Amino acid sequence: MFHTVTVGKLEYSVADSLAGVSHGFSTRLGGVSTGHLASLNLGHHRGDDPEHVLENYRILGRAIGFTPEDTVFPMQRHTDIIRLVTEAQRGEGLFRETAQVCDGQITDRPGVALVAFSADCTPVLLYDPVRRAIGAVHAGWRGTAAGIAAKAVAAMTDAFGCRPEDIRAAIGPCIGKCCFETDADVPEAMVSALGEKARPAIEARGEKFHVDLKAINALWLREAGVAAIDISPDCTACDPARYWSHRRVGDRRGSLAGIIVLK
Repeated sequence: MFHTVTVGKLEYSVADSLAGVSHGFSTRLGGVSTGHLASLNLGHHRGDDPEHVLENYRILGRAIGFTPEDTVFPMQRHTDIIRLVTEAQRGEGLFRETAQVCDGQITDRPGVALVAFSADCTPVLLYDPVRRAIGAVHAGWRGTAAGIAAKAVAAMTDAFGCRPEDIRAAIGPCIGKCCFETDADVPEAMVSALGEKARPAIEARGEKFHVDLKAINALWLREAGVAAIDISPDCTACDPARYWSHRRVGDRRGSLAGIIVLK
């Protein structure tokens, strides 16, 4: 299950499946950004005052258990690339540019805070309490179709000797099936990748389709051998007062983030 944590004006959510590791999925509540970016914008390329973004990370970090200097940002491009991160990458994104395109990151190093950005796309956090390894994934519909969540599990297995059955997952707030209306290319990509198993997550409505990205990502994780999966019930497009939603407001928005860090 997911639970809301409130610290003053700050609100974020945590998942039972990730108990034992510091983590959180942000809302847009509790930061210092102003205007159309009010208030907890975590995106450093959204036109925000850099000092506001830095302070937002300080606020969220004090609650979750990391510092801004611990964070490692991905250069997200809707790929299925998974990057292995060490202490050397700490600070990439917030204090210097990220060096490599990727939409997923994994590490087994304590004190490295992995970040996955979203604003309707699906953030997925992974934790292996046995091998003490973590992952953070950004799954847009293209990454979802490409099975980036399952590829992160495989990368953790290869890099750290994780067993998929030990890995625990949380699928964070994203656009829900209720609001994710698409043309035929999106469901066709899901069926091409997963076959008939994808059909229950797809609903035809006239000439359009509604696709459940949370369900598709959960399917990929189960196919990879992950059994412990929590799924947020929240739809970012249904609640733009609480979440940033690209579908609702376009580029005049901030960024949400799923963040996970080993202590």
